[in-house]
Amino acid sequence: TMRAACALFVVLGGREVAGFAAASRVGGGRARTRLAAVPVEGQTLGICTHATLAVPTSKAGPPAQEISVEDVTGLVQEFVAESGLREGVVTVISKHTTTGVTINEYEARLARDLRGWLLGMAPPDERSAAAPLARVPTRYAHNDIDARPDGEAEWQRCLENGWDVEDPEVLAAWRAQEPINAHSHLLAMLLGSSESIPVADGQLVLGQWQSIMLVDLDGPRDRSLGVSALGFS
Repeated sequence: TMRAACALFVVLGGREVAGFAAASRVGGGRARTRLAAVPVEGQTLGICTHATLAVPTSKAGPPAQEISVEDVTGLVQEFVAESGLREGVVTVISKHTTTGVTINEYEARLARDLRGWLLGMAPPDERSAAAPLARVPTRYAHNDIDARPDGEAEWQRCLENGWDVEDPEVLAAWRAQEPINAHSHLLAMLLGSSESIPVADGQLVLGQWQSIMLVDLDGPRDRSLGVSALGFS
């Protein structure tokens, strides 16, 4: 086991204004780092904070592998204000495997264009609730639910998430609730799961027509985002 400590100070206008002390403990193949604010006398404090934001769906109906776009810019700006962050960066990350996070113009017709474009790249499985949206019959191995869990790794993930799939009744229940959504996973990988946005004078640094958007690829569902603020007050 090895211990290490370091300090990072930021210089603005030729002055040290604040810093973070990082204490690291390395051992067992893992590295853990904790950040703590270190004020410079008479100057600003460092900020390092995280929260989870609820993103309710704007669409009605049960989940049906539908694609929708939610503008979360206001939620993120509100988090920045509550954190006290004035200068730094905020990172937004999806907490789901079938949603993406992107920055672009939030406009209804463009959202419909995005939906059509994405479905053209990864059409829904013919067994999916979204099958009518597919232009050609398509099947994905991920959607062969009767053949899953496939391998020790997926079995273990099921057990870790509260599904005792070694019990035949529980296994049947797990398979019954699994959506036919391989195309949603693939599209989420294409879009990406996070964005980092600069913050200056307490405001998100975005262009006039830019918005932070959560793209739900397996909805409609209520979703959540992880947000982290790092910088100075």
